[in-house]
Amino acid sequence: MAQVLEFKLPDLGEGLTEAEIVRWLVNVGDVVAIDQPVVEVETAKAMVEVPCPYGGVVTARFGEEGTELPVGAPLLTVAVGGAEAPAAASAQPKAAAEDAESSEYSGNVLVGYGTAGPAARRRRVRRDSAPAARAARVEAPVKPALPEGPVPVISPLVRKLARDKGLDLREVRGSGPAGLILRADVESAVAERLTAAPAAAPAPAAVGGRSTTGTSPVEGGERVPLRGVRGAVADKLSRSRTEIPDATCWVDADATELMAARAAMNAAGGSKISLLALLARICTHALARFPELNSTVDTEAREIVRLPSVHLGFAAQTPRGLVVPVVRDAGTRTAESLTEEFARLTESARQGTLTPADLTGGTFTLNNYGVFGVDGSTPIINHPEAAMLGVGRIIPKPWVHEGQLAVRQVVQLSLTFDHRVCDGGTAGGFLRYVADCVERPAVLLRTV
Repeated sequence: MAQVLEFKLPDLGEGLTEAEIVRWLVNVGDVVAIDQPVVEVETAKAMVEVPCPYGGVVTARFGEEGTELPVGAPLLTVAVGGAEAPAAASAQPKAAAEDAESSEYSGNVLVGYGTAGPAARRRRVRRDSAPAARAARVEAPVKPALPEGPVPVISPLVRKLARDKGLDLREVRGSGPAGLILRADVESAVAERLTAAPAAAPAPAAVGGRSTTGTSPVEGGERVPLRGVRGAVADKLSRSRTEIPDATCWVDADATELMAARAAMNAAGGSKISLLALLARICTHALARFPELNSTVDTEAREIVRLPSVHLGFAAQTPRGLVVPVVRDAGTRTAESLTEEFARLTESARQGTLTPADLTGGTFTLNNYGVFGVDGSTPIINHPEAAMLGVGRIIPKPWVHEGQLAVRQVVQLSLTFDHRVCDGGTAGGFLRYVADCVERPAVLLRTV
């Protein structure tokens, strides 16, 4: 006899608490294999295809595309161990249910984020003390929660949003499974309440053309929710500016020889070398000389933690917003390897297929904002790192070269650093070494 198992939205790692359903990859009635991707979700980190650890027939899906679900909410149910979904699973003994789950369950919630071993599976089965009730609930139509019943909310974020908006959750009808109240439901209720406000309400007094009430002075403007990648970026940058006492120094450098060296390397045949890869090589050599900048601050222990390896993040603009993929062990890679890895991660970023692992663990960030046609910037440190190097566009400018005025390829380099990990002398030494390598790439031959 088949056993109906419920697959819940797994913990996708890195402290993520919710995800939005972007696209279902299976329909009710489809046969799925163990670890087959069943849904594509968007988290604050990346787009992720979620594989189902069960093999069998899909009997129900929870949530439409565009719905945001908290971690632990049901995603779908699968009938395993039989040709079709049973009407009820109460007839199967508990031991048999454990055997069925073990035989039809891979344990792989998401590749790279651990597996649930036999002990975890046994704990989950024991919690399911009423399989017949669960099977009945799967087949029954979803009904909205009654006003007098308990408020069906799982996510503490949803409760906080309602509290901040002054909304009584008992007045909200949930659109999630079994009437579960989602963030979208709260936002919709708030919008309806604003729309239903009396149109004849007296206009607030204005002074100098501005409203004197506590409401926003702009009415009817487009509101874009800060969630997903945009929300994650906002949170991280705000935290960086709140926690890190940063400072910025900058210098102009003559990049003519660096550009000539790259052209010579590419003319020699073999794999093409990107400018970003050469800048990355310079960064990793500079960090070897100034390890203070490849560190992080443990605020609770009041310690500076100097990190043994350089995992180099680089800023990449995508249709979904700014992301910072990470090149692992950048200090041990060749220029060819760096070029290939930058290309792979950039393409994955544009396609929206970066994994959370691709976006975390960086120790230093390289930001080439010159691709946007600007000369300079003051980078915001990618918390919890200690520094970021910014590179402007490389353009012809008048420059004094060997005592003569000449037109040279000039670039502005800027370094924003955490003043807790080092003083200006160290930061200036790092930036000067980077500039020296840009101006005379042969300097790197001393460290090879």
